[in-house]
Amino acid sequence: MRTWKRCYKILRRTGTLKIFLSFLLFLCVAAVFLALFDPGIETFGDGLWYCFVAATTIGFGDLVAVTRLGRVITVLVSAYGILMTAMVPGVVVSYYMEYLKLREKETISVFLEKLENLPELSQEELEQLSQRVREFGKKNLNK
Repeated sequence: MRTWKRCYKILRRTGTLKIFLSFLLFLCVAAVFLALFDPGIETFGDGLWYCFVAATTIGFGDLVAVTRLGRVITVLVSAYGILMTAMVPGVVVSYYMEYLKLREKETISVFLEKLENLPELSQEELEQLSQRVREFGKKNLNK
């Protein structure tokens, strides 16, 4: 559940959520047009299924657009689907990488602050700092 909330926040903050919702709206509108104007697709549900199959580039072949308009809609839905498939994961990964860099910088700044105030630290804080230095050294030597 936490992962979905985090993904939702990332998509919302980056503006990708609007693009994703516009994609879903586009699929619904395309499904309506296909159901109305293409004899190979009889209902809205069939149109929605066809758009999903076209957008994901699965292509089951159980439904087929036979008119020019249907084929143009299929090309647009497929192109939009490919863009969405590439864009959303890229945005999420990029945002997450920036988040990790920010956390690393914050950790380093806290570490440097403690080093600057070394004489004022208690024995327990010095031991914790010493342990972190050892762990940092081990991680960097193993890379």
